[in-house]
Amino acid sequence: MPDQRCAITRAEDGTVRLAGTAAGPAFTRAVLDVAGAVLTWPVLGPTGLPAAEIHDVGLAQQWLWAVYGEGAAAAVDAFASGTPAAEPALPEQPTALAEAAARLALGHWAARWWPTSHLDGIPALEPDVLGLELAALAHECQQLFDESGELEGAELLEEHLAALDPLIRWRRSAAPPRQLDRVLRLIDDAADNAGLDGESLRRLRSTLEQDHRTAATTATTLDLAELFVAQQEFALAAGSLRTATGRVVARGSGTNDWCRCPPGFVDAAENAVSWTAYALGAERRIEVEVVADSAAPSGEVRLAAEVRVDGSPPNRVLLARQEDMWAGRADLDIPASTTPGIEVGILLPGFDPGPGAADDRAAREAVRALARHRLGVAAAPHDNEAAHPDLPFVAEIVAATAMEEDF
Repeated sequence: MPDQRCAITRAEDGTVRLAGTAAGPAFTRAVLDVAGAVLTWPVLGPTGLPAAEIHDVGLAQQWLWAVYGEGAAAAVDAFASGTPAAEPALPEQPTALAEAAARLALGHWAARWWPTSHLDGIPALEPDVLGLELAALAHECQQLFDESGELEGAELLEEHLAALDPLIRWRRSAAPPRQLDRVLRLIDDAADNAGLDGESLRRLRSTLEQDHRTAATTATTLDLAELFVAQQEFALAAGSLRTATGRVVARGSGTNDWCRCPPGFVDAAENAVSWTAYALGAERRIEVEVVADSAAPSGEVRLAAEVRVDGSPPNRVLLARQEDMWAGRADLDIPASTTPGIEVGILLPGFDPGPGAADDRAAREAVRALARHRLGVAAAPHDNEAAHPDLPFVAEIVAATAMEEDF
């Protein structure tokens, strides 16, 4: 195998960059905040080693050598002090810490960007199940973190303990996935390290003292859809807002830019946003409907639609949650004699970083394809217990199994 070299550069602000930068929209990058640096992997490409932006070389030295090798760690130290150094060789194969870190970053990506869609048939990942596995992986990667990072891992564990008892029951069943035992043992170690206690954690300790293969001989098969608290199914109610009796002037689909809303607000499908413009006498009105994610908040939270007419500055239309939809309407300033060109995008005011690039739609479709691929892999049995990033998460296995049971 040819010798792989690692590019190192130093920015004007002193930040040391290692192994290049990851391009593409935010939802195509898996990111991990570690001691003294930020690590980034491409979600849609080969996993490999991450790109690193190192802002505190002293802190980063605790893990640099274990991810990139001792040569890279020494070269980064030299660059930080202003001493030129040759590009160091990288490990021929990713180290154990590098693979575990890549898996942890991918899990955080899934918690933020998983393209849950009723319209596209991509089920949600059960957040407490995913959260527990992320806590387990954070414990496995503890070399990467300082004290604040370790505290966040403990808080993540406490936040998602509701899924622990179902996972214990699953381990006792006739056919648990093999990686489940490894995840539960990491959770037990993480809880012990953080000084956490409670009934579910004590039950976990007792369960792990038993041989799960022996216990499984008397166990029965579980219905995972009933075992875990699943998202409530909801029926689409298209047309629920449209009370106007005027003539339809135009209708179409809007832009569903994932970066402009938090996770869990909107169905991730490309056609989740629809609009209709009506003529009511001499007036013109637009009505916007957006398919809500089943976990979307209700009450005082409002989304907004940005409506542009023939390239005009955007007008915002507030959208309220109505059962399975976000919906709203507003009058438009359009001459009665014209057929307008209308563009509609959605956002959460105060969260919105601004619209993405024109080619983001292709990237969103690639992410949907990735999610479908991972669910397909998750539906097959797995014997590998290692922390390789491509190994399905337990939450993906739950989602894939529930999806199979639905059809």
